[in-house]
Amino acid sequence: MSVYAFDAVAAVLLIPIGSAALMAVLPGYRLTARLNVVASLATFLSALSLFVIERPQPGPYVQIDDLNIVFIVLNTFVGFTTSIFSASYIAHELETGRLTPVYLRFYHAMYQTMMFGMNLAFMSNNIGLMWVAVEVATLTTVLMVGIYRTHAALEAAWKYFILGSVGIAFALFGTILVYMAARPVVGEGQDGMVWTVLLERAGSFDPALLNVAFVFLFLGYGTKVGLAPLHAWLPDAHAEGPTPISAVLSGLLLNVALYALLRFKMLLAANPAAIAPGPLMATMGLLSLVFAAFMLYGRRDIKRLFAYSSIEHMGIIVFAFGMGGPLANFAGLLHMVMHSLTKSAIFYAVGHISQIKGTQRIANIRGLTVTHPALGWGLVMGVAAIVGLPPLGIFMSEFLVVSSTFARQPLLAIVLVFGLLLAFGALTLRLTSVAFGEPRGSKKPADASYVPMFAHLSLVLGAGVYLPAPLVVWFQHVARLLG
Repeated sequence: MSVYAFDAVAAVLLIPIGSAALMAVLPGYRLTARLNVVASLATFLSALSLFVIERPQPGPYVQIDDLNIVFIVLNTFVGFTTSIFSASYIAHELETGRLTPVYLRFYHAMYQTMMFGMNLAFMSNNIGLMWVAVEVATLTTVLMVGIYRTHAALEAAWKYFILGSVGIAFALFGTILVYMAARPVVGEGQDGMVWTVLLERAGSFDPALLNVAFVFLFLGYGTKVGLAPLHAWLPDAHAEGPTPISAVLSGLLLNVALYALLRFKMLLAANPAAIAPGPLMATMGLLSLVFAAFMLYGRRDIKRLFAYSSIEHMGIIVFAFGMGGPLANFAGLLHMVMHSLTKSAIFYAVGHISQIKGTQRIANIRGLTVTHPALGWGLVMGVAAIVGLPPLGIFMSEFLVVSSTFARQPLLAIVLVFGLLLAFGALTLRLTSVAFGEPRGSKKPADASYVPMFAHLSLVLGAGVYLPAPLVVWFQHVARLLG
């Protein structure tokens, strides 16, 4: 590994954990909020440098390849923009007394610890280390969900902790089974946990052990992806935690568990005698899409509404990767990126809207485009993007998923389109009442940062109109790697 490569990889990991330790002891909200933004920007720039430096050779613990660079750059970018949004959002929470300076110091330290855990999970070349990193990211978000210390917030955090612990226990058992399958081939010791070694030798592993391992891994990491019926923690965590954490949960943390699933899916694909993981992923993805689409109609809390939208879209992404093939994998990658950018932008708008109106109940929010045009029209554009209207980026990814499914499994395509149309109807129905009509609730001006929201929406619009050729080539290459 060259010095520059080592420095870039180390920076993506050390900047978040180092700044977390610093923010845990620094006094003053404004100082820690600014340091949070600076640290997030530095991590993002370090991640971008991974595109141009000489690719380091995989080590026993860390690797950089074409697949995880996509996740790392997306993760650090959304982490940076969310830190900007968070600064103005959290300032309002301090002014209203919902949070104290001590809790804010804890919040910023946990934010960077969470970013460290997610970055480490993406970079891990050791499946045991990846499990630990996912657990670190999970535990920090549990603490942040309960930071308001209300009964509802603590209940949501406790539910998240219990269900997340069950999921991570399943994932740990699956990881152990993979090691047991590898041990007769690669021997005892560290090599049985190194993913690049496992992938190279997977064709000789016991297929029965791999099959059982993947079922446990899918249940474990699928809980963190938010797939139905393993999703119960997700709506409560979104509704009761700070909105920046809702943005990170939907836009980033779900992707971490998805990444782990894709790594193990590649492992099974390398063993011709093992079961094909695609049908299980496609079934669970389609079930999540249709279930969440129906559930959207009964939501009365605006953050819960978009939490179920996240379940819907993670279902689409898992379904696309389950279908497999170059086109479906390309569509899954594109949809993952577009969903992360769009859903975080929606939560940026929703966070400030709930602060202005003093409520998250949809019935008490009306006429936003009249009283707060920037937030109202930002939410309109975000919902138009998330339901897949052209020319926004999610339209392109959903079109590719549907067309590739029609070409191979027309009956599944009918169910897929039904779920998409069902979700479209629910979200547009809610948007109409919230954004338009006679204004209701507070009309006080918003002290908000609009830059993160409109930056994300601009990227989603640009991707829907034109995808740069180098990006298309990169995604095509990664889609082929996924099998």
